[in-house]
Amino acid sequence: MDSLSKALELTHVSEEDPKIPDDVWEQFARDTERDIRGSAPKEPSARAREVTERLRRQEARGELPEGWRTGPARQQKKSRRGLWGVLGVAVAVVVAVVAVKPSLVPGDPFGGGGSEDAVSSPLPAETAAPTAAPSAEASQIPTLDDPFAGSPAKRWADGAAGIAVPKAKAVGGRSAAETEQVLELTRKLLIESNLDPGTLRGERPEAALDVLDPLQKDVHGLLETALSKPDKTHDPLWMFSRFDPDEVRLVGDVVKTRGRMTFKAGDHASVAVHADYTFVYPVVQTNGSTEVTRTIIRRVLDVEISDPAKYQVTPGKLTVVNWDQDINNSACDVYDGYLHPDFRSSGPTGAAPTGPTTDPYDRSETLDPNREEGCGTVSRV
Repeated sequence: MDSLSKALELTHVSEEDPKIPDDVWEQFARDTERDIRGSAPKEPSARAREVTERLRRQEARGELPEGWRTGPARQQKKSRRGLWGVLGVAVAVVVAVVAVKPSLVPGDPFGGGGSEDAVSSPLPAETAAPTAAPSAEASQIPTLDDPFAGSPAKRWADGAAGIAVPKAKAVGGRSAAETEQVLELTRKLLIESNLDPGTLRGERPEAALDVLDPLQKDVHGLLETALSKPDKTHDPLWMFSRFDPDEVRLVGDVVKTRGRMTFKAGDHASVAVHADYTFVYPVVQTNGSTEVTRTIIRRVLDVEISDPAKYQVTPGKLTVVNWDQDINNSACDVYDGYLHPDFRSSGPTGAAPTGPTTDPYDRSETLDPNREEGCGTVSRV
């Protein structure tokens, strides 16, 4: 049984692992005992002892031909087959254990596709509205080393790589080159407003403002007031993602991004661009705490560039037609121009949420412009 014991020791099943049923173990014990008995040496009979003695005397007198002992050599070979038969039973038990719990074998030998690499592989670009929210992730606490742990955004693109520009073509009486210009300006506005490190630190988003048409005075006036004297009716967070640098900082330099950009002919001899993107910001407090949380913002933006020969616009600048945003995991009813993420260890920063519970990662529904006002509760961050 020593060889059998060593073979079984190759795979250890802890008390938490699934057990082999008792009747299987009993059958295995009976079969093993039978195989060992069958392969063990047996006491020779009286007739066999007599023949052996006669052959020994003949050998002593030189009456037997050379090589007669090849018979015992074959017997030795048979004994080895008996040993491998016992080991084969042990291997069968190991295979049975692995069948019950494949995770005992390192790696992914059966190609089950359940490896961490497969789970965390990047998603393909979003080309149409999803039909449902991302599936639930395994519960994990985000850390400084893995700030997107437990979040669907872990498989999203990093930063500007997630803002793809579709192939341009002529529309609305504008050439493909003019269409491409509008698309690239829209991309720049999204990057400068939501990903630029200075903007995220609360600095003035000069590059983003420079993309907007200065002749659209209502938009420029609102944003200038919001940046200098923010309040409930002049909130820079409507366009820009900004954190108070004295309160929080970004974990690492990656913001996860997912969304899509489309275009069509506009109503004012223009190319109209629709952008719909979600940004996920992992942050930590600046007080020395290592607790990581995430703020998730979905932004919907409609912009266009009209024909300057027909409309009073600035060539090469964007006109804002509409904007909307859904800000999640930030203080309610705080209008100081900054995002204030909630941390479990410190509790809510602003007023208690009053709106409905939503999934901030769900991009399958459009943002309803008539949706209920108020700060809601998120189902996950």
